[in-house]
Amino acid sequence: MTAGPLSRFTVLDLTRVRAGPTAVRYLADWGANCIKVEMPPSAGEMDMGGPRHGPDFQNLHRNKRSVTLNLKEPDGRAIFMKMVEKADVVVENYRADVKFRLGIDHESLKKVNPRIILGSISGFGQDGPYAERAGFDQIAQGMGGLMWVTGMPEQGPVRAGIAVADVGAGLHCAIGILIALLERETSGQGQWISTSLLQAMISMCDFQAARWTIAKDVPGQAGNNHPTSIPTGVFKTKDGYINIAASGGHIYKRFCECIAAPELMTDERFNSDKARAKNRDALNAEIDKRVAAYGSAELVEKLNKAGVPAGPIYKMDEMFADPQVKHLKMAHPVKSPKLGDIELIGQAINMSRTPFEMKTATPEQGEHTDAILKEFGYDAAAIADFRKRGVV
Repeated sequence: MTAGPLSRFTVLDLTRVRAGPTAVRYLADWGANCIKVEMPPSAGEMDMGGPRHGPDFQNLHRNKRSVTLNLKEPDGRAIFMKMVEKADVVVENYRADVKFRLGIDHESLKKVNPRIILGSISGFGQDGPYAERAGFDQIAQGMGGLMWVTGMPEQGPVRAGIAVADVGAGLHCAIGILIALLERETSGQGQWISTSLLQAMISMCDFQAARWTIAKDVPGQAGNNHPTSIPTGVFKTKDGYINIAASGGHIYKRFCECIAAPELMTDERFNSDKARAKNRDALNAEIDKRVAAYGSAELVEKLNKAGVPAGPIYKMDEMFADPQVKHLKMAHPVKSPKLGDIELIGQAINMSRTPFEMKTATPEQGEHTDAILKEFGYDAAAIADFRKRGVV
């Protein structure tokens, strides 16, 4: 195992549930010394990220160490501030006001360490009319525009099947932290970076959102059809469904040749991009008639050989069995002291010299408390006293 490109940085992880832990996971996977700060069991508060030994929690908190620390106790906050003196980054996703009540806002942190970077994730922003609202992925999906462009036409709003707002906010926070670390190399100063589920969701709507800001076009539900690239969608073969993306003149021509349907090139309803957009439903019906003669695997192979983008639609087990997914090593093995040999989800970033490593499984609650406190200058007697008083 190597030290990792971020091993010189210490990150204090105050995050819970999903968005915040996702941000810290990026740093941990590339070797940052990530210390997950958890409330002691005696404090009666849990992480709220699901069962500790469940798939979700295990996937979010790998490559971290765990210390228990009661930040509601004066001595707990004092210990935390002593850790801040040597740390580089603090990450939190409390409600906007909580960090101020705990005295761990950026103004307070930088008094003990001017180089500290605070990464904050909230539901709706650190200020503004909704700042004190609790954030939740599905709420952000609805308010951020995603649910209104997801699902079949006139079906009504549909949530995405993944926590896209949570994961997007975590990714944006991680990027912000890395930018702040780079900027600190020239300024010598830390700073407060923040994002929210709502901002991340709007950002990830991307071209759909820009259709309104630029063209004042309100996108609707397009179902499995791409909203602007036609024909692109889901088509039924004789043994299942596949995705086909055949928009654009040259690709559409190759597609028609591939499925032995030259008439779809000359039919006036389909002989131009504009005509295909106008008659999308009729074109899809004609395509369905023709692809029904093919098996899914056969047609995917045939289309890709012809340079027409196409692919299967997998269930999770089928996805992980795909040879390309296996080649990309998206399921990474790690040994858990409690669960044995398990596989967690790999990173989607490839680096030629400094790849991420799955070094350790998710720690038990407070597994490293003694070792971490010793690293920050506390002796065995002090630690025993903290335990006795419920500080750790």
